[in-house]
Amino acid sequence: MTILNSTGLTKVFGQTIALNKVDLAIEAGRVIGLLGPNGSGKTTFLKLCNGLLTPTGGSVKIADMSPGVQTKAIVSFLPEDNYFSDWMKVRDMVSFFADFYADFDAAKAAEMLKALNIEPSAHIKSLSKGTKEKVQLILVMARKARLYLLDEPIGGVDPAVRDYILRTIISNYNPEASVIISTHLIADVEQVLDEVIFLKEGEIALHEDVDKIREEKGTSVDQLFREVFKC
Repeated sequence: MTILNSTGLTKVFGQTIALNKVDLAIEAGRVIGLLGPNGSGKTTFLKLCNGLLTPTGGSVKIADMSPGVQTKAIVSFLPEDNYFSDWMKVRDMVSFFADFYADFDAAKAAEMLKALNIEPSAHIKSLSKGTKEKVQLILVMARKARLYLLDEPIGGVDPAVRDYILRTIISNYNPEASVIISTHLIADVEQVLDEVIFLKEGEIALHEDVDKIREEKGTSVDQLFREVFKC
């Protein structure tokens, strides 16, 4: 089953083409890396899928629906930026998500908070940037969504925590759902990916199965990325 489909998806900001006629189909039950350098269109694509931006041209469908109220009930989105209010406590955010999303599992959220030694009674303003990002990820992954859109989920945490966060993503998402992970830390996420999408200047440079890349090209995703983007 196709969970996400875009046709000619285009987004223009003034004179800048952020996405240019992107055609893409994502099947359910897959973990996909959305990879590209800064400014390649990754965040723009995720925001369009979540209904936070409106396409300049083309369309994107989530489970055959245009992004909106109905798709927010099945899409769990992790933005790159922090959206917490400083006056709130961690438990307040858990309660907020539990009230707002019918598929939110508060017990699972509590379990993940405990595993990362995050105190539910802690005020948001007292948390470090990295801990705030961990809390946001926990809230997103505690939902039983059909599509998870994760924008730089490991970008702000130290390497020692990255493996745990990736294990948290893989062990807690709905196995019938798909996960799209946007990141520039290719080597860190490669181990959990089923397929990759390379975005280059707003266009798809590659969309391929990870095992096929290794078998046919005899290289890792990280090395292929470096070759494609000359980095």
